[in-house]
Amino acid sequence: MKIAIINGPNLNLLGKREPDVYGNTTFESYFENLKKVYPTIEFEYFQSNIEGEIISKIQEFGFSADGIILNAAAYTHTSVGIGDAVKAVPAPIVEVHISNVYQREDFRHESHISAHAMGVIVGFGLMGYELAVRSFMDKT
Repeated sequence: MKIAIINGPNLNLLGKREPDVYGNTTFESYFENLKKVYPTIEFEYFQSNIEGEIISKIQEFGFSADGIILNAAAYTHTSVGIGDAVKAVPAPIVEVHISNVYQREDFRHESHISAHAMGVIVGFGLMGYELAVRSFMDKT
């Protein structure tokens, strides 16, 4: 099974940025642990602060991966293009957010991705990525 994880803007700052919201763990260290927990899964990881690069990766992985875990971060609420890319690819996509976006500012309550995603996981910290992995495993 091949699962791609795509992270959007500012998630490269995990472990440094707003630890009260996002925790103290870097995504890179979390990702290494995730690969150890699921050694039979082939993981690919991509992070970008640039909207077009995220769209290109969704299009690339969307035709080669068995599933995509997408945390588009702030682009979730603003990018029609990312929402269209999610809709355009055959791979199932799980939208993940580390924080509970519904406990935050009103603009974070809107998603251009959710309507096209297999599911949405919010508010469970980095564990949300593992929950997404398990959702793909349960589908096979």
